Amino acid sequence: MLQIKHLKIIHKKDLRVILDDFSLVLNPGDKAVIIGEEGNGKSTLLKWIYDPALAEDYAEISGERVLTQEKLGYLPQELARADYEKSVYEFFCEEPAIWDRTPRELEALAARLKLPLELLYSEQLMKTLSGGERVKVQMARILLGEPSLLLLDEPSNDIDIPTLEWLEQQITAWNGSVLYISHDETLIERTANRVIHLEQIRRKTLSRYTVANMPYQDYIAQRSAQMANQRRQAENDRRQEQIRQEKFNRIQQKVEHDLRSVSRQNPHGGQLLKKKMKAVKSLEKRYEREARDMAQLPEEEDAIFIKFKDTCRIPAGKTVLDFTLARLEIPQFSCMPVENTSDTTQSSCTPGENASDTPHFSEVPRKNAPARLLASDIHLRVRGSEKLCIVGRNGAGKSTLLRKIAAELLRRPDLKAAYMPQNYEEELDGDLTPVEYLAQRGDKEELTQIRTYLGAMKYTAQEMLRPVRELSGGQRAKLFLLKLSMSEANVLILDEPTRNFSPLSNPVIREVLSEYGGAILSVSHDRKYIREVCDRVLELTPDGLREQSPEIRA
Repeated sequence: MLQIKHLKIIHKKDLRVILDDFSLVLNPGDKAVIIGEEGNGKSTLLKWIYDPALAEDYAEISGERVLTQEKLGYLPQELARADYEKSVYEFFCEEPAIWDRTPRELEALAARLKLPLELLYSEQLMKTLSGGERVKVQMARILLGEPSLLLLDEPSNDIDIPTLEWLEQQITAWNGSVLYISHDETLIERTANRVIHLEQIRRKTLSRYTVANMPYQDYIAQRSAQMANQRRQAENDRRQEQIRQEKFNRIQQKVEHDLRSVSRQNPHGGQLLKKKMKAVKSLEKRYEREARDMAQLPEEEDAIFIKFKDTCRIPAGKTVLDFTLARLEIPQFSCMPVENTSDTTQSSCTPGENASDTPHFSEVPRKNAPARLLASDIHLRVRGSEKLCIVGRNGAGKSTLLRKIAAELLRRPDLKAAYMPQNYEEELDGDLTPVEYLAQRGDKEELTQIRTYLGAMKYTAQEMLRPVRELSGGQRAKLFLLKLSMSEANVLILDEPTRNFSPLSNPVIREVLSEYGGAILSVSHDRKYIREVCDRVLELTPDGLREQSPEIRA
């Protein structure tokens, strides 16, 4: 059992309270998901549970955690930079329990994770693995330690649909407890039996949390119903208050008028009016008490707001893309030493082949080496406002293909295309602030408008002035989306557009993109995005692009 008592987390940089008096009990068999917008403390909470020292650099934390015979296994949101340079075998061997396992036990573990056994002994560098392979290798190392509680930070990022389905099975079948963060609504709906919702309300000045012992869909439905009921009751109470106030004002005005008009020759009438005025004052106090007891309007973390202009449209018959590529290739890489540290003969390797087991080697393109073929005979034709998604297994070359398509569309003078890469650093200058990144002219009117737009995307005034490199992945994703809407592009090229948005913001993103009047060419593993936004789905295979049936897509 995991127990957290009176946890308080304060961000050191802006002294913002992220969590206040947070308490939780996690029992065996619980599959609990942590949801909330970026910056609400989800990853910080998970780090603190695993090892309080991981969050000490940027947060002041007080509270108590009690682990009753629990052994923790932690999957971070991203590998440490040093781990990317390690071979798979070197990374795997850092778990001491490996030396207590027989070859047969390791083979059974690899089969359970649907990994080839030879990969666990491979000298291939961790950074050369696909997203799905990297998650599975990390899970293999975690499971070697036989944990009873899994802490998973965004395990669904960068993995393909078959691996997502595998991950769902792993979470559902796990005998112990699982506490995880994910942006994938389908995975959450299929696995979570508890929901921990972290919020920042009143313009991120007040933290609030909810622990709901129910599946995600039930929580969202119940929360929406409660909010709607509370809003109706509050609005009804305010209507009744207005009616009472108007009635009171009429009575008070009449009594005050009569008091001013009463004759001095009629003292008895004056005394009666004074009694009436006393009754009016008593009525006023009663109404004030009733006003204090009115139902309050619900306070909730506002959803982001964004829209594309109606001018972002494209004629139905216009050919947006007529693309042909005989061979989709990437360079072969060699593992070459960064500096010469010995007199031994230097050797080279391609990913997956005899990579160096020393940390002094890094990958560089092999000279005169043939490129690695990912796919051939690719043909793609897009007309009008089609919205298509390219799917495929990790490492199939989807992002590589999308970059080539983007390069062609961005050159077209008859279109206005905009590109959102999977790796935001390709397009973002980390030294600029969000306001500087979005500004074109720099005049006062434009800067005021940009701050309004950023506010609608739930940026605080402080976040608008921070360098982009200090923003979270979700904040940078919002910045990119805002840039797209301001560009008035009629063709959007999107690589994993929903991967960094919370499950609460993603419905807004999907609705905006489904109503967009231009064409969308995208890569995604988000099953809700594929179903709700895209009218064409193509799988990238070694033999080219293949249309998927609606049954596969669903």
